[in-house]
Amino acid sequence: THHLSFQNYQSKDAFIPIKKDKLINSFLLSLEPYYTDSGAVSKAFSDVKRQELLLILLQLQPELSDILFDFGTPGRLDLEEFMQKNYKFNVNLERFAFLTGRSLSAFKRDFKKIFNETPNRWLIKRRLQEALFLIKEKKQRPTDIYIDLGFEDLSHFSFAFKKEFGISASSLS
Repeated sequence: THHLSFQNYQSKDAFIPIKKDKLINSFLLSLEPYYTDSGAVSKAFSDVKRQELLLILLQLQPELSDILFDFGTPGRLDLEEFMQKNYKFNVNLERFAFLTGRSLSAFKRDFKKIFNETPNRWLIKRRLQEALFLIKEKKQRPTDIYIDLGFEDLSHFSFAFKKEFGISASSLS
């Protein structure tokens, strides 16, 4: 629908800051009337509002076109570096495999060679080590960190923490 110019922008950052602008503020305010009682944007308007947001982002930062519209298969990345940077994201193994440029079986095989652990077990252990550090050293509360560490709910986090360390996370905070 819209003619885009691509600028061959590349970034290794997991997050790309979006510039503050009155267009984004106005867009966010414009969403309010479209929310249903269940807290979702009405289906009739969701595609239109998504397109509006994309146009705003591309007007503010045209280089985002290369990221937002790159549908190619990613190249094979350094698995260890990628996982150390992205372990907190709550995505399934198929997605991690895709993002590192591997099939699921190649991902699991390479993962086992590098970490000497299954991906699922390593992810839980790594997230729990970070949780232990945040609770003990940074004095953060389990209720404030479990989602940011890739756990879907507090009860799963608490169970896994106690199983791994033998004490409850809440007793440390």
